[in-house]
Amino acid sequence: MTDLVYASGAVCWRRVGDELMILLIHRTQHKDISFPKGKLDPGETLPMTAVREVEEETGLAVSLGANLGSIHYPLPKGREKFVQYWAAEVSEEAVQRSTFMPNKEVDALIWTPLKKVRAALDYQQDKEIFDVFLALVERQAHDTFSVVLLRHAQAEPRGEAFPVDHLRPLTGLGRGQSLTIAPTIAAFGRAKILSSTAVRCRQTSAPLATLTSKKVATTEDLSQDAWDEGTGNLRGVLGKVVRQRKNVVLCSHRPVLPDIARELVLATGTIPGGYLTESTDLPVSGFSVFHLSQEHPSSGILSIETYPKLLS
Repeated sequence: MTDLVYASGAVCWRRVGDELMILLIHRTQHKDISFPKGKLDPGETLPMTAVREVEEETGLAVSLGANLGSIHYPLPKGREKFVQYWAAEVSEEAVQRSTFMPNKEVDALIWTPLKKVRAALDYQQDKEIFDVFLALVERQAHDTFSVVLLRHAQAEPRGEAFPVDHLRPLTGLGRGQSLTIAPTIAAFGRAKILSSTAVRCRQTSAPLATLTSKKVATTEDLSQDAWDEGTGNLRGVLGKVVRQRKNVVLCSHRPVLPDIARELVLATGTIPGGYLTESTDLPVSGFSVFHLSQEHPSSGILSIETYPKLLS
């Protein structure tokens, strides 16, 4: 069996005047030009790694945008490397705050005009990732926002101790799950957090709110009670989410999530398909990230990624 080495990184971009600039790095020891990336550390997920590695190699704090896919290539001794990439916008504030100094890993940051990037890259695999990004640029879909659908963490069972369903709290394991998922969701940027009014959903959302310095807003529209009674207004919630074009996390319940996703599909003009089942049939504390175009949010969902993601 091939020994896989997991890594992740980002195609970092910014606008300078009317020109789109892409960040390339020159690596000191390899003497090559590529995108910032690095290996998965113990306890990390690939989104966490991408954000950390970009900051370590460039001094730039970023959050992740559109999923650009992955590349594989062989390493010595029969191993193989798997690298996942995302797009990542770099704000002017992040540029000003960058702490980059030439070092033993990266000795130069090279902001490169879009049309010159492909020729500057040294590896075919990097060119293929850039081509994915370039296709998004051509569709005016490289600038994105995310909608995260989150199922609450493990809750206490309904019974004598907790006879009222919406008052059931998280178990000890569930509290741990809510802490574990927060950094991965945060890797996709600070977001409005909108939760079902159920205690288990509010408690699941709390660590993310603390980590990102946001508050948890609640709505009955995302609750299982409203779903059971047919009184929720999911269409109104998702329509507003798409119109606002800002990152949002929606924490809800297993039976409600498929209907939330269907309303997102309708609000974005996306063709429905089996991917809706895959992205909403989530374990407790599982979540899916839907990426949408800032410029044309009604042009369809650009990509979806679901967690936990099994690495094998």
